[in-house]
Amino acid sequence: MDAVLDVLLDIFTKPAVIVALIALIGLAVQGKGFSDVLKGTVRTLVGFLVLAAGAGVVVGSLDPFGAMFQSAFNVQGVVPNNEAIVAQVLLDYGSAAALIFFFGMIINIVLAATTRFKYIYLSGHVAFYIAAMFAVILAVAGFEPWAVVLWGSIAQGIYMVVSPALVQPFMRRVTGTDDVALGHTGGTGIALGGLVALLTRGKGTSKSTEEMNFPKGLGFLRDTTVIVALSMAVIYIIVGLFAGATYIETELSNGENFIVYLLLLAATFSAGVFIILAGVRVVLAEIVPAFKGVSEKLVKNAKPALDVPIVFTFAPNAVLIGFLSSFVGGIVGMLAMVAMGTTVIVPGVIAHFMTGAAAGVIGNATGGRRGAVLAAFANGIAITFLPLLLLPVLGDVGFSNATFSDADYGVFGLILGGLSVAGGQIAIMAGLVISLAVLYTITFVMRARDKAKAKAESTPEALAAEEKADEIVEAGHPAAAPNTGKH
Repeated sequence: MDAVLDVLLDIFTKPAVIVALIALIGLAVQGKGFSDVLKGTVRTLVGFLVLAAGAGVVVGSLDPFGAMFQSAFNVQGVVPNNEAIVAQVLLDYGSAAALIFFFGMIINIVLAATTRFKYIYLSGHVAFYIAAMFAVILAVAGFEPWAVVLWGSIAQGIYMVVSPALVQPFMRRVTGTDDVALGHTGGTGIALGGLVALLTRGKGTSKSTEEMNFPKGLGFLRDTTVIVALSMAVIYIIVGLFAGATYIETELSNGENFIVYLLLLAATFSAGVFIILAGVRVVLAEIVPAFKGVSEKLVKNAKPALDVPIVFTFAPNAVLIGFLSSFVGGIVGMLAMVAMGTTVIVPGVIAHFMTGAAAGVIGNATGGRRGAVLAAFANGIAITFLPLLLLPVLGDVGFSNATFSDADYGVFGLILGGLSVAGGQIAIMAGLVISLAVLYTITFVMRARDKAKAKAESTPEALAAEEKADEIVEAGHPAAAPNTGKH
């Protein structure tokens, strides 16, 4: 059994494999020829691997930045890092997490097929992480192992349609379509950022982050690769000067001159962003047409919920602005915790880059430059305080020096943990059943509304008005005004 689980985990925790399988199924059910199916599947697989490789390059260049930051400012505390906390969780809850992950995917598909929440969550790696968190919370609540899997799977399935739904109103502003959704554990923080950008946009006069006017001599700054590299070089060198040349050359650069090392790190960061953008373009070009086969034949009107880099290509400047604004929010939150005397959550650079950048893109689409800054800053505050609030519901796992980083862990973990504290196992079971009932109630209400709207539009008066409007459009001018006898 464990060997089978290991094989399935090896397949389904790899987003590239999942997305490639979806492309294969989508193209096959559309009746495409063998050549088109093979081409689309391989290009989707390779495109996602390119995207993942770019993310790996960015993460590799940010790891030294985090070490320098902690050394420079003598910061000690709990580090939000999903990989680190999941590695600890799997020691005791590995089988439960794997089963929750698999059955949760099945429930996700069932909910997408039977409700108005048409999202198929394709970011398998982060879905597995949140399955691990649900396993911990339910085990701490005292559930038997089989009940942990049962209720954890239901929680997982609900999560996999609700999180993309929260972000989708803002995703439509970014992509201009309703074809693609965002599937990431930073969803609620990114949606919060979009809401903040919407509330602070005023008259909507703030220009886009992509509309920057530079003097002729500074025209090179129009190049996203150049501006990302230069901006990160300044940031690396400032933090590096605080950390000190001795620390960098003995602990990080293997003796390489620290300025040269930092400049190459900045260039590597920019190279990673460049690779991500290239991979996203390939994936979007392949997965959206292929997914139509799934949405038309298997789960009607389904939408693929993809990882956060999928939005980076829509506003590359907002990616950098969002990362920096989110990180500043993390620093502000950390200083507030020091002042309050609580456990200190150290800003996790990777989380701030991935979710902060996405919040920046969402915020820019909603409220321009101001929206990009404020959305990402709000996300930074959220992913600093939510991990602090989450620690008590994780039992012994919460006493380790790492914790879950993104906003969804905090929001959904606190809801489940809060139910446990309020009413134990009964409250958790009731909460999940009520959540399912709410999803189906919303579905029935929206279907009834759509039927009423369709019925109203099919009345003779409505059809006549529509026909009149079509005549006006075809004539190319408004209908003639009544003759009043005046000239």
